[in-house]
Amino acid sequence: MSPTGKRSDPYSAYRFKVQIEGIITAGFTDVSGLTIETEVETIKEGGVNNYEYKLPKFTKYSNITLKRGLIDWDLWNWYQTVISGIFERKNGTIYLFDHSANEFQDYYHFFEAYPIKWEGPTFNAKNSTVASETLILAHKHLIKAIK
Repeated sequence: MSPTGKRSDPYSAYRFKVQIEGIITAGFTDVSGLTIETEVETIKEGGVNNYEYKLPKFTKYSNITLKRGLIDWDLWNWYQTVISGIFERKNGTIYLFDHSANEFQDYYHFFEAYPIKWEGPTFNAKNSTVASETLILAHKHLIKAIK
């Protein structure tokens, strides 16, 4: 139980930072795809009609989607090497900061990532939205850690 007068509020999702090995990154407006899912196989036992065994088969990790105003040139060049057939895998971390944005509370490590898709901005003279680019990363696995 928390001491009297001390609150433990959930952290805001808008205070985060992304770092990718060898590339200093910042200014992302959106990070998504932090999903882990384990497939299961259902087995029915002969003569047992009221129960099914559910056994884990394999675990899959969704691609991570990074959006920002303009993609960093280092990220663009990284994707260009993938297009040319050189898959340079990098590790990265997504940090979630506290309300004062001073220190991180949770972080998510992804491993052996490489870019698989780049999407440029949509230009429309009728809108006043910021031009944003999207980079999608495939990765081997993801872990969540708490400070």
